[in-house]
This record gives sequence, C-alpha cells and structure tokens, in this order.
Amino acid sequence: MGAEYEGQDGQRHVPVMIHRAMLGSLERFIGVLTEHYAGEFPLWLAPVQCAVIAVSPVTPEIETAARKTHEALLAAGLRSELDLSSDNISEKIKPRELQKVPYMAVVGGREASAGTVAVRRHKKGNQGVLKLEEFVGKLKADVDAKAPL
Repeated sequence: MGAEYEGQDGQRHVPVMIHRAMLGSLERFIGVLTEHYAGEFPLWLAPVQCAVIAVSPVTPEIETAARKTHEALLAAGLRSELDLSSDNISEKIKPRELQKVPYMAVVGGREASAGTVAVRRHKKGNQGVLKLEEFVGKLKADVDAKAPL
C-alpha cells in the first residue's frame, strides 16, 4: 500500500513480510472452544473426564478399589485422575466442581466391598450407585458418541 524503505544499497524498496503461524490458529481455536463452553467441556473433550475420589479415612480396601476404578477408566481410554488424599469428601469434590470435571466416581467402604462407585456429575450432584463395569461402559459409550453434557 505504498510502503517503502531505503535499503543498504541506497535504493527504495517495497517491504515484503512472510507470516507463518504454525500454532496461532490452533491456539485461537482452543480459546474459542473454551469460551464457547465456558470451560464446561463435553465429556469427550474434557481434559479430565472423571475424577476417582476415595472417601477418608482411606483404608487399604478403599485404596485398592479406587485404584481399580482409576485403572479401569484408563484401560477404557478415558482421562482420569485419582485422589487418595486424607482430605474430607467435600474438600475433594469442591475443586473438581470448580475445575468442571464432568464425572466423579466416589469410592467408600460400601462401594469397595460391592464393586460399585457412587457417581457424581458436574452441577448435577449425586447420580446414584453403579457397578464399576456399567459406569465405565456408560462413559466410554458417551465419549464414543461424542455426547454433550
């Protein structure tokens, strides 16, 4: 648009700019997605799809069941995190709600002995108790179908 500069040779030259943004478009796209979902990504897109939470005090039986749940989720190709900390249950759930984790699988003594998990959904609270295999299958099916929250 009429821009010129004086080169080292003393002549007037038209500037040329080469622009390459390998990740710029991807970063903008992720920003648009995050804004669109307000951070509440659908299950298939969420960075952490399920948090496995062990009820305190974490006994060896509860820890084993929580690890089994976590490993079953990972084996199904789901993104999961495991919380075996000594915090009380509300101190474990609140951060996951703030992080907008779509599902939480709570494992206590009853669940450990029965092979079940108490299911919580983001913003919807307690969803009842499911057999571990049924829960993992449901999440896997939702992810495969790319179902919205």
